[in-house]
Amino acid sequence: MALFNKEKGPVVGPGKIENVLGPSTRFQGRLTSDGNVRVDGVFEGTIETAGNVIIGEQARVMADIVANGVQVWGAIKGNITATGRLEILSSGRVWGDIKVAALLIDEGGVFRGQCVMQGNGEPLLLEGPKDEAAGEQAGAPPEASEAESAAE
Repeated sequence: MALFNKEKGPVVGPGKIENVLGPSTRFQGRLTSDGNVRVDGVFEGTIETAGNVIIGEQARVMADIVANGVQVWGAIKGNITATGRLEILSSGRVWGDIKVAALLIDEGGVFRGQCVMQGNGEPLLLEGPKDEAAGEQAGAPPEASEAESAAE
């Protein structure tokens, strides 16, 4: 079962979220879990889970997060590592560096930081067509070719 469903919001029901930090709760420290985590209050520290993390719309999080998937409706300041997908909804704000397999930012969502996309695919090597007769790239300015020849 997927955590995210763009049309209907989070698919994970109340019975599927094992850890909830309510809207009137403040927590400082380290939270580790094998299940899903939802934060609606104020959290400061570190969240590590094999499951997914939902940051509710009223949540204020100052933490580094390591999880399978992360869905942000509220605000987070910290680094995020997601082996799956990071989704920043229209009310979501993320300030920090992220390392993710997939990234979705809805219109109105804010991301400030650096992003590293994880994956198994090799990047495409984009090269211009080569002029096989001259052994040069087609379209290169003649001055560059002459300068290279003179340098040799």
